[in-house]
Amino acid sequence: MALETLQIEHVPSDHHVYAALFRDVQNVDFLQAQLIGKNPEFEYAFIDASVIISRTHLLAAIFRALNTLTEGTLQTPNVHSDIVIGLSPTNNISESYRRYGLTPSKTRDVLVIKVVYPKLSSENSTITNEVPTPASIWQHLTTHIQGKPVPLTDEELAKSTDWQKVRKYYKLNGVPGVERIDKADEEGRRREMEGLVVSGIALRGL
Repeated sequence: MALETLQIEHVPSDHHVYAALFRDVQNVDFLQAQLIGKNPEFEYAFIDASVIISRTHLLAAIFRALNTLTEGTLQTPNVHSDIVIGLSPTNNISESYRRYGLTPSKTRDVLVIKVVYPKLSSENSTITNEVPTPASIWQHLTTHIQGKPVPLTDEELAKSTDWQKVRKYYKLNGVPGVERIDKADEEGRRREMEGLVVSGIALRGL
């Protein structure tokens, strides 16, 4: 099973985060339609993997969204859409969806994030006991996503990263800290850009 349990520090112990990476997804249009239709069975963060540099980059957005969840300050209807907009260094929500969410004509590799946490029942304001398990989440994903699951590693993410888009979205073109690094030092440039991207996410709105 390629569904990974992510360890996020400084969040309640009853909040769990699961993640998976799918390569060459053939039904992105179907997945987007479930989001647009607000299908409760597809309450996930679906992210275009081409805009993700590394696990650290992804975790920065997840951590920010979990903070807004626990503080009761979500900017969108749920924590999953907050993860998607949390990838953006700006406060433009509609632009964030377009850039970091699914685009049927462009998205090929898809990151899926599922946050599981206690929820109040709308009927009697009590906490529901219906909590999806990693096995049930994985079964649902593999049933409905037509793509190849691969390990969520920096090496696999690097195969998806579109650096032209990353540079554009995070305004990294011409940044001295990046340009002064020898072009032959690909790892050094990647680390520098990762630091700038994560800083941009953390400082958004300040």
